[in-house]
Amino acid sequence: MHLAIDAYGLDGAVLADEAVVAGFLESCPDTIGMTKIIEPQVYTYRGKEPRDWGVSGFVLIAESHVSVHTFPERGYLSVDIFSCKDFDRDAAEGEVRDSFGAAETRTWLMDRGVDYDSPRPMYGAMVSRRADLARRPHRP
Repeated sequence: MHLAIDAYGLDGAVLADEAVVAGFLESCPDTIGMTKIIEPQVYTYRGKEPRDWGVSGFVLIAESHVSVHTFPERGYLSVDIFSCKDFDRDAAEGEVRDSFGAAETRTWLMDRGVDYDSPRPMYGAMVSRRADLARRPHRP
């Protein structure tokens, strides 16, 4: 599962606070039933475009990772939670809302690694597809 969350209209001071990002990364794995394997890593980035500065952070979990990127000047935040284990997406979104004061969020849920547990059906489909291609007349 890969959950992407965007939040808009946020307080720039909250988004600029490394402690807020670290606190979210500390609590989120527990909230969604995951196993944190390192302490959160949080950094402030200031690049060539002054308006695009922000705080980024991540925490590795046994199931994959949680990452955050903030844009204080834009009042915008993005969060990605990638896990090989199912989790409660509503709880994850609630954690974002509570931690950052997000009133408006948009989410996308993507299934990833869906063929990892059962490669046999994919192998059969690949062999069948190659056989179909081999039967077609060759066109230069």
